[in-house]
Order: sequence, then structure tokens, then C-alpha cells
Amino acid sequence: MYEGIILLVLVIVVVLVIRPKKDGKFDLPVVLQRAGVYHATLAPQLVRAQSFLEVIVSEFASFDSAVSDSASHYFEVRDQVGRYLLAVGLRSGVFYFQAILPAFKGDDAQTLRLFSEQVMVNIPRLESQDHFDSLLRAVESAAQQMNITCVKFPD
Repeated sequence: MYEGIILLVLVIVVVLVIRPKKDGKFDLPVVLQRAGVYHATLAPQLVRAQSFLEVIVSEFASFDSAVSDSASHYFEVRDQVGRYLLAVGLRSGVFYFQAILPAFKGDDAQTLRLFSEQVMVNIPRLESQDHFDSLLRAVESAAQQMNITCVKFPD
């Protein structure tokens, strides 16, 4: 008799502990920063993208050592875990990355652009020169090295 009551209480406690949150709060984005090199704002589930971002930075450095600015460019990335959207911009030699999980509805590219613009609004482009080719080559080369599919969204 007592064993049944103890088992019932134990089951209730376990269910209460492991049930998902229903408070409606979103996880805060993860901000990764290497001073003077890059600043990344990632969805909490996308911390795995950090190694990809570091390879992009090192590949860009091997292509072009000039410090300049570049408009943000947008990519759909598919890695071994899943799919995410990535924005890459360059301001005064510092990379700015934003990565989000797609909503799988509507215009994913527009969602990424809006998020990226919110992050980049206070970081104006100082130089008119755009290193689009070097930036695109760096992303493509990093994706190839890491066996990741990376497709650029049209501008």
C-alpha cells in the first residue's frame, strides 16, 4: 500500500520536473566576441556555428588583408545538424555575424535581413569600397572545408 503511494508521488515529481516550460519566454541570443576580429549574435541553438565563423575569418584574411567595409550578405547554411540563416558583414576590419533559425514559413531571407539590420544599425559603413568577392570566396571556402552547404540569398 505504502509502496503504491510512494511510487505515485515519485512519478508526479518526475513529471513536474521534466515537463517543458510554458512561460512564453524566449532564450536570449548568444553573443560571441573576439575583440578586433568578429562579433557574432547567434540564436542559442546555433553556438555550433562558431567554428564555421572562425574559418570564414581566417579564409578572408588569407584572401585580402586590407581593412575595409562590406555590406551585409545573407546565406542559407546546412550543416550536419540542420539548417540556419547567416548574415555576414564587415565594418572597419571587424566581422559581424548574425545567425538565426528559420521560421520555415514566409520569407526567411527577409527575416534575416531585418534581424541583421537591427544589429548593424549603429555600425555605419565608413568606407565605400565593398569586398564582396573576397567575402563570398571566404564563406564558400570555409563551407567547403567544413563540408557545409552554403547558398547566398540574392540581393
